[in-house]
Amino acid sequence: MNLKRNLWIGAGILVLVLGLGEGRLFAQAGQPQTQKPTLDKDKQKPAGGLTPDGLAEAPKPALNPEEEAAFKAYQDVPQTDTAKKLQLGEAFAAKYPQSRYLSNVYSTMVVSYSVTGQGQKVTETGEKALAINPNDVNVLAIMSQVMSRMREADPKSSTGSQILDRAEQYARRAVDVMTTMAKPEGSTEESFATAKGQVLAMSHSALGLVDVKRGKLADAISELDQSVKVDPEPDPVNIFLLGYANEKASHFDDAVKAFSKCAEILGPMQANCKQGVEEAKKLGATQLSAPK
Repeated sequence: MNLKRNLWIGAGILVLVLGLGEGRLFAQAGQPQTQKPTLDKDKQKPAGGLTPDGLAEAPKPALNPEEEAAFKAYQDVPQTDTAKKLQLGEAFAAKYPQSRYLSNVYSTMVVSYSVTGQGQKVTETGEKALAINPNDVNVLAIMSQVMSRMREADPKSSTGSQILDRAEQYARRAVDVMTTMAKPEGSTEESFATAKGQVLAMSHSALGLVDVKRGKLADAISELDQSVKVDPEPDPVNIFLLGYANEKASHFDDAVKAFSKCAEILGPMQANCKQGVEEAKKLGATQLSAPK
């Protein structure tokens, strides 16, 4: 299964406000766009086996039949049944805090929390997953994008600035790990390329939005352009952000191209993208474009 990355913003609120004056909505409240979890059906490694080799492993305790049965029950619940998945995952983590399967459980719970819009739970559970495996690229990428899109992630406040710093840190680590990772044994070239594209798309999206919020438009354009290019199924939010960054940088023709592209994608973003096309055209007709 793939992960669609059009995540909620803030504490269960599906609205992303840049805080730069216009307060545009990137997704309508209560209407999350289609999401397909990245992780395969709860195998011990994320989709495509995206876990770096060579990490030292602690000695594994003897098998516990009850623990094995509980983990199998967790595995057997499809990722799409988020309520049941989270219920069993939370119960498993509480009962077996030293389990060899805890990294897998936390990692897949991060996906479930993200698709249900539970921002605080994403960060809390993601931190637990990273404490076990600091290079879990799926968790790093999801956390970076979720945190960058939080309404609270405002560089004008100390708390918001810290959130952006952490989002950037996780995104850069995901990019570093993912770009040097060899294809895992048993994974096809196609599945690995898809999984790699998804991780890099989320990570560059996070870096781009962090740069937008910090007013670093040239960097934002570069990161968002990379996000769109490597994404196997481009996220309209990122295409919109690319248009937005270009518009703010007075690259009006590029803004129109990006907004037009995301306006072609059916969904909650379409109206905002169409509005972006009209606004960028008006600005281009009345203002000078900046050199690139």
